[in-house]
Amino acid sequence: MDVFDTQMQALAKMSKEDQAKTINELMGMCICPSCPTYNTCAKNAKEGLYCALGKSFMCVSEEKGCNCPTCPVKSKMGLKYKSFCTRGQEQAQRYEHTVWGSSLVR
Repeated sequence: MDVFDTQMQALAKMSKEDQAKTINELMGMCICPSCPTYNTCAKNAKEGLYCALGKSFMCVSEEKGCNCPTCPVKSKMGLKYKSFCTRGQEQAQRYEHTVWGSSLVR
């Protein structure tokens, strides 16, 4: 089991209040707003923490660069992938990689 799996299991065992607190702490570490792909729509919608919450609902549709590899959330949570705003949260990308193989771009 890697860091991400361990963190997700710990999160699942928390109360809803503690889960919300942890998400808020991660949101405080999030650097999505400094990314070249992040746009005004995402800002106005208060989107972020795509690695945990999932890809942008309607705001981000094209990748213009990616700051995910330098994000402190990536190291804290043991994330492997990037471009979460367009490709989906870590858990979804791991699933797709398992199903479709290693041809997916990291």
